[in-house]
Amino acid sequence: MSTRYSRSSLATMLTSRFLQYRDPRAQRRHPLVDPVVVSEIRRCLEQGMEFQGELLNFRKDGTPLVNRLRLVPIHDDDGIITQVIGIQVFSEAKIDLNHVSYPVYKETCNQRSDHSANYSPRHGQSPFTQHQEICGILQLPDEVLAHNILSRLTPRDVASIGSVCRRIRQLTKNEQVRKMVCQNAWGREVTGALELMTKKLGWGRLARELTTLEAVCWRKVTVGGAVEPSRCNFSACAVGNRLVLFGGEGVNMQPMDDTFVLNLDAANPEWQRISVKSSPPGRWGHTLSCLNGSWLVVFGGCGRQGLLNDVFVLDLDAKQPTWKEVSGGTPPLPRSWHSSCTIEGSKLVISGGCTDAGVLLSDTYLLDLTIDKPIWREIPTSWAPPSRLGHSLSVYGRTKILMFGGLANSGHVRLRSGEAYTIDLEDEEPQWRQLECSALTGIGSQSSVVPPPRLDHVAVSMPCGRIIIFGGSIAGLHSPSQLFLLDPAEEKPSWRILNVPGQPPKLAWGHSTCVVGGTRVLVLGGHAGEEWILNELHELCLASKQDSEP
Repeated sequence: MSTRYSRSSLATMLTSRFLQYRDPRAQRRHPLVDPVVVSEIRRCLEQGMEFQGELLNFRKDGTPLVNRLRLVPIHDDDGIITQVIGIQVFSEAKIDLNHVSYPVYKETCNQRSDHSANYSPRHGQSPFTQHQEICGILQLPDEVLAHNILSRLTPRDVASIGSVCRRIRQLTKNEQVRKMVCQNAWGREVTGALELMTKKLGWGRLARELTTLEAVCWRKVTVGGAVEPSRCNFSACAVGNRLVLFGGEGVNMQPMDDTFVLNLDAANPEWQRISVKSSPPGRWGHTLSCLNGSWLVVFGGCGRQGLLNDVFVLDLDAKQPTWKEVSGGTPPLPRSWHSSCTIEGSKLVISGGCTDAGVLLSDTYLLDLTIDKPIWREIPTSWAPPSRLGHSLSVYGRTKILMFGGLANSGHVRLRSGEAYTIDLEDEEPQWRQLECSALTGIGSQSSVVPPPRLDHVAVSMPCGRIIIFGGSIAGLHSPSQLFLLDPAEEKPSWRILNVPGQPPKLAWGHSTCVVGGTRVLVLGGHAGEEWILNELHELCLASKQDSEP
């Protein structure tokens, strides 16, 4: 419905107050325009409240209109109003101006309207038919809104929907609601690991920092103790707030079979060799993963007698930690420099690698360690990415896996890869597919680019499902400390450079990097020649430290 004012004349008006004048040349509002409603609009704007009501307006020719007006303040993450959205819906006013002697208005929605779906008409209310247009969703109880609606959204969407009205905003500020949102979006295992971080930051701020990466930074950490004899090509992972290192290649290519632990909760963390029973055969080029919070699982690698395909598990919290071999079904071919990951906290997935004969592999196997007699199962796919070693497997969305990089077969030659592939193991017939990444323009400190091809790199799965890639052996003259960010769940995924303040490691390798508590990425030293420095750690902090000011 038109007010019959031209677009050019509307552009010269600072406010819509002129619609309250019956004649464009009038110097004051029409007497039938209720001053109480006008004052209420002004009060709501001054106090940052939502307004909803009806007001008498006029077309340019003087015929009356009903203006159903709604003003909604928009808040930023700190609760500061940045804009006010105004929505006007005009309809015919079926009144005779010559026979109405009192102001015409509709009751406004005051602050209580966020908690009630009903208007409270005043005495002498407008003869217009009352329209109850409060959104139906606001008629639902808080419990239903929280459990049935908000909890199904992503943390980013919940932060956005908080600007709808004051009542929704208060619900989204509730710590239990935000925890429930994060738990449904990221899973119980991830939110359990993040629990400690929320004691200082709170779920709202933590979700924001992991989404915006506004607090990401590098810092250097020096620890005590020693990992002796010295070694390289070991494998490490995090168990809670402990770093665990197993095996490695010692002097003269000697396969190592010892286990070291670094407790980051200690006042002065230091490497300690732990006493374990029935240690697996020494090896290097293997993988070490964490299961069910305190269990370690080692697979494959190169031992004294050649390549291995055995599986050993260790409960780090047992009174006497003991490595136990797990066997069942037809195991994968013996291999080294493969990649592994765990899904749903208890299922080991291994992919690719290299055989004794130097043949690169492209198979994918799964071992469910929750059952009494675990059995290896190959994941049959109609197509698989080119055979490779030194690649990474990153879990996102609970059962989805992103494969990136590695040294891959390309015709008759082997080249470093910069391609990404995904598979969802929850599908009835899982299939690998290549991820087509678009070149979108970056925002702020992030710019669009494709990571240079690499192998033996670091791949970090963030709680929100995004993947960070850095380090490794890179083709060309590129910095290994440059970070790349990807959200594989986006409709059109795009790699972005992430510029991070602080001192990054000069070199970083995937088999010597651990993710602690979901927000800390620990790179174990670097190396000078053949010597690895394990007392110097570089930490990539994805969220503010607990002892920092909020």
